[in-house]
Amino acid sequence: MTCRPSSLLVDPDWASYTLGVFICLSCSGIHRNIPQVSKVKSVRLDAWDDAQVEFMTSRGNHVARAAFESKVPPFYYRPSASDCQLLREQWIRAKYERQEFTHPERQEPYSAGYREGFLWKRGRDNGQFLSRKFVLTEREGALKYFNRSDAKEPKAIMKIEHLNATFQPAKIGHPHGLQVTYLKDNSTRNIFVYHEDGKEMVDWFNALRAARFHYLQVAFPGASDADLVPKLSRNYLQEGYMEKTGPKTEGFRKRWFTMDDRRLMYFKDPLDAFARGEVFIGSRESGYTVLDGLPPSTQGHHWPHGITIVTPERRFLLACETESEQRAWMEAFRKVVDRPMLPQEYAVEAHFKHKP
Repeated sequence: MTCRPSSLLVDPDWASYTLGVFICLSCSGIHRNIPQVSKVKSVRLDAWDDAQVEFMTSRGNHVARAAFESKVPPFYYRPSASDCQLLREQWIRAKYERQEFTHPERQEPYSAGYREGFLWKRGRDNGQFLSRKFVLTEREGALKYFNRSDAKEPKAIMKIEHLNATFQPAKIGHPHGLQVTYLKDNSTRNIFVYHEDGKEMVDWFNALRAARFHYLQVAFPGASDADLVPKLSRNYLQEGYMEKTGPKTEGFRKRWFTMDDRRLMYFKDPLDAFARGEVFIGSRESGYTVLDGLPPSTQGHHWPHGITIVTPERRFLLACETESEQRAWMEAFRKVVDRPMLPQEYAVEAHFKHKP
């Protein structure tokens, strides 16, 4: 991955002298794994002959990008330095080793509008990963999975309209772990999958993004690619354990929280299929705010760093174990509260208010 243009790489320490690009330390390890394509040297510590220096001078990151990224589909995920190892490795391999972005016919696995195959899926009740058949069909606007390969009816149908996918290797315990979420009766459902082949898993991820892209093109015919691409998939704003108390109980309980756009969800376990509860976080203009600390009369919490979320209906009391975790959550909440609500988000808010 040429993570950034060469002009933005301040004093790069590494370079691929066969591709003519400067790379960061993190990407240099990936480049070393494809020696038939990329050979790496330290800019400062290794010896460079005149021909190598001349080649680097004639190439550079901008020239390489024009050559190797000329036909990247708009929906294809371009990883950043903060993304997981799998996304960064497969981007580098797709670009330089397989040359998918100079030969569009090689993009068929994720751009054909239909994909089927087997993924290891975590069981909702027993936590075991079992092989399940998945089918993605843009024509039907759905991702489906089947408990048996010969089953006629799917176990679940996930509408592309409400689907999200994000890599979660640490949470799932596998370097290729993908979390897929969708709405079922307007509540969030999680499934956790992986494939032993890294390319296969990233192809699934980009196929899901392609399906989302094509759905949004129809739903919003006047929108540009730049408007649609940020809506294809999203990482969570914040995740981690906090303590919470309910409206009718004094005791605090430790729960796993996930901030997904304006939905704050809490789970007993990070790998639960369904949330124990969901809270809609609106904008300041609509009566939502977040406060540092807990009311003075609060009792029962073991962790010292409190947060109070104020909604038009009630207050939610949370507690973090460390000050740094509290700061991270406060920042995530404030980003959401400070953002004006979109018209469609008022409908989501209304549904939360009328939940039993």
